[in-house]
Amino acid sequence: MAALQLLFPLLVSCVAASVRPPRHLLPCQVVQMDVFCSDLSLRSAPVNLPRGVQMLDLSRNQVQNLTQETLAYHTGFHHLNLHSNKIHFIQPGLFKDMTDLKVLDLSRNHLNVFALSKINIGPLTAVESLDLSSNGLYTGMSDYFLADSPSLANLSLNSNSITKIAQNTFSGSSSLRKISLHNNVILEIEDGAFDSLSHLTELDLSKNSITCITDFNLCNLKVLNLSKNSMELFQSITSTHSYKLVLLDLSENKMPYFPLLPRNNVLEYLDVSRNQLQSLNVTGSPETKVFFYHLRYLDMSYNQLKSIPESFFYCMASLEVLNVSNNCISSFSITNEGLLQTVKIINLSYNTLQSLKFRENTLPSLEKLLLHGNDLTTLDHQIFQRLPNINHLQLQQNNLQICSSDQNHQDSPGCVSFSSISNLQFLNLSENNLQTLPANLFANTPLTLLDLSLNPGVDMDKDSLSGLEHSLVHLLLRENNISSLNTDLSSLTSLKHIDLSTNQLTTLPMWNKDSSIESLNLQHNNLVTLEYRTMLALERSLKTLYMGSNPLSCCSNLDFLHMVQHSAVVVPDIETVTCVHEEYSEPVNIEKVTKEMCHRPGVQNYIIALVVIALAAMIVLGLLVKCCHLRKRKPNRSFNA
Repeated sequence: MAALQLLFPLLVSCVAASVRPPRHLLPCQVVQMDVFCSDLSLRSAPVNLPRGVQMLDLSRNQVQNLTQETLAYHTGFHHLNLHSNKIHFIQPGLFKDMTDLKVLDLSRNHLNVFALSKINIGPLTAVESLDLSSNGLYTGMSDYFLADSPSLANLSLNSNSITKIAQNTFSGSSSLRKISLHNNVILEIEDGAFDSLSHLTELDLSKNSITCITDFNLCNLKVLNLSKNSMELFQSITSTHSYKLVLLDLSENKMPYFPLLPRNNVLEYLDVSRNQLQSLNVTGSPETKVFFYHLRYLDMSYNQLKSIPESFFYCMASLEVLNVSNNCISSFSITNEGLLQTVKIINLSYNTLQSLKFRENTLPSLEKLLLHGNDLTTLDHQIFQRLPNINHLQLQQNNLQICSSDQNHQDSPGCVSFSSISNLQFLNLSENNLQTLPANLFANTPLTLLDLSLNPGVDMDKDSLSGLEHSLVHLLLRENNISSLNTDLSSLTSLKHIDLSTNQLTTLPMWNKDSSIESLNLQHNNLVTLEYRTMLALERSLKTLYMGSNPLSCCSNLDFLHMVQHSAVVVPDIETVTCVHEEYSEPVNIEKVTKEMCHRPGVQNYIIALVVIALAAMIVLGLLVKCCHLRKRKPNRSFNA
């Protein structure tokens, strides 16, 4: 009886150990019922896999033959990851009894070798997601893996060598919802190849060699990616059916014409960028005309368009983003009040724009207008005031003339005004060959960022930034060949970031202790001495300072250099910040400058020597005088005979 009492706890512990999976399965890791054996040079799963394991990760190992023995005779997997092995053989029927297996990843193996045997791997009874990418498979080889996959919903055949999608390729996988065939060499798609897939919603055919789609008829498809092919034509069949396509990507093809899409569509995203579009067909009868009532995003950038007629936008009542950058458009106008009511972003950058017109009460929702890299010289002076919600305006790389506040616009046609644009916060006027910036230029315009860079020789009025005292946060004035700033920056109480790099500055602008400057860029100027009182005023708020490539004097900036060395100010380019010291032939890094370097020991020693000699002479002289006095007082010691 006593022996039984001793054995009972041991028996209980053994039973408990058999029920609980081991927490550490060397060399694998066990997390609940998931086992991770990735990148361990294994040829098979460990024999001591815990009972009831649901996920096994054997990726990046040396598995060659996939058999029951390889998987330690377990069949209860839910997720099996065999990515990046050397599998070239799969035991037929291996997955037949794996009725819980939902996810199977066989990518980056050598399954093309197995496919040469022309043997089906057997039923994938419950598999919903299958990855066969990067296996060297070519046309017809995928059939041996898909012939009996009734539950398969997500299939990846990316990065193989498939040249043709046959009519029966997916006949054994009728439940497919998403197919990815990215990066193959597909040249042909047989008629009806996808017709049996009534549940298919996403199809990725990008980066192939498809030349045309002339009878698009997949009514249930929601996402179609045909980018990076050799498409010259995309045309849907003439039908009254409603199409569910929401996203169509035709970018990076060779299409000279705008795609002919289904009349009854709900398309929201259309990308035809980087093609060879030369014109937009806006003709046609009402019966054949395609409507884009749901289109929100349209990208036609990097084409050869010379113009966009306003009538092209008649059927785009929901458009929010229009990108026609990098074309050859010379004129753009919106004069119809009913057009583009919902558009928020228009990108016309890098065209050949010479004319731009917006009528009153047009584009009420426009927030961002990108016009950089054009040839704009003359604009209606109130053109931007007509855009009630514009807050972001990029005008760099043009040749604009700016109106002064008191200028008669009839006498100076073509100049543009930037005052009283009630919501404008971001304005880029760099590279416009600006000659002058008149006073009150931005009055009643609440700019937070202003870029005036790359306008060499620009003459700024002392009040040119008047009106921005409480709004301006970022100011960029780099590469303007400025030798001194007439404009008072200390009045800009909200200014936090200023770029004055690559100019000819010899003195700093004045700031007071109320300054909010956090980032200051002074690189590539002619600064020799930095006014310490000015820098001290900035120390309270300054966090980042760039000041490389200036001919700083070491000994004239000792207080400033001490401040940089001991304050919390970060100098990201400190390794290149040097100063000139007369006793050194090469510039000295400011981190190595000390006060002792700026004391002149030769002069000091000379002065000390003179003082010592003078003191010694005074002492000797004093002794001589004292001796003389003693001689005079000495009594006569002569004797009378």
